[in-house]
Amino acid sequence: MNDYGVIKEILKNHDAFIGDILENEPLGPKTTFKIGGAAELFIAPQNFYSFQIALETLLKNKVRFFIMGGGSNIVFADEGFKGAVISTCNFNDTAYYPPSNISPQFGKITLAKNEVLITCFSGTPMAAFVNFCTENSISGVEEFAGLPGTVGGAVFMNARCFDKSISDVIFSVSYQDYSDSKIKLHQELYNPQEWAYKKSPYQTGKKFITTATFRLIQKNASEQEKIRTECKKYIAERVNKGHFKFPSAGSVFKNNRDFGKPSGMIIDEAGLRGLTCGGAKVADFHGNFIINTGNASARDIKNLVEEVQTKVYQKFGFSLEPEIIFVEN
Repeated sequence: MNDYGVIKEILKNHDAFIGDILENEPLGPKTTFKIGGAAELFIAPQNFYSFQIALETLLKNKVRFFIMGGGSNIVFADEGFKGAVISTCNFNDTAYYPPSNISPQFGKITLAKNEVLITCFSGTPMAAFVNFCTENSISGVEEFAGLPGTVGGAVFMNARCFDKSISDVIFSVSYQDYSDSKIKLHQELYNPQEWAYKKSPYQTGKKFITTATFRLIQKNASEQEKIRTECKKYIAERVNKGHFKFPSAGSVFKNNRDFGKPSGMIIDEAGLRGLTCGGAKVADFHGNFIINTGNASARDIKNLVEEVQTKVYQKFGFSLEPEIIFVEN
């Protein structure tokens, strides 16, 4: 393990940094898969400015790092992570975004009479975002009710639930470019040409999403219960599909519309439900779920993913693309 004394001293002595700085911090409990070793250094800033201070410090000292949110789509190596893991979970506000604050660089923006803009910090849990909208009678994100993880992660992955992508409601995104130690903050309007199925412009380069603003529909207070009912419907559907029976990362493979069938159906037809590798298992209740039956390792998950890919390719000549991010040691 490296000596991170210098990093800890810089952050602890910085008059504006607020947050936890821990060594040898277990990562498994912080992910939905409940798998993975410890981070040599784990930093959990309490606010966005503290996050920026931590990021600049790591860049200047050339410390390897990984930025994580809710840990809903990642698997850390069994050996842990050599470097620093920075958590976004402590800055998680959601609020109305006044149209008067729209950047002039976007040009003239006209909102419909019933449209509102809602901004979330990247660490905001999707559940908190959906709940904020429900409590304020705002419609547009009901399909994401029950989705684990954070807003930043959903935007990064362009999460898709019940035939709706997060990009369908994005208005703008702010992000930090950390390609060098002089971090630059950018704000850009949603451009549909830069987005695709489970693809976002933040999956390439060194870009950290700071906030996302969504264009949603303000309903009357009398319609709040209808919105709440819709949210409950989608949550119930997730429960019925077995999403919460075991630790998992939800859907393991992206769907390929060109193939004409969902990945789960392809895996079913290959006869792979119930396939195991150590403590990892292709769920009996959903072909596109790999679950941790209780003692799975990161290696078990990765080996099972690769075995499913191989068997599907051998049977159909089709390459499944994982959406899980494996973070190497």
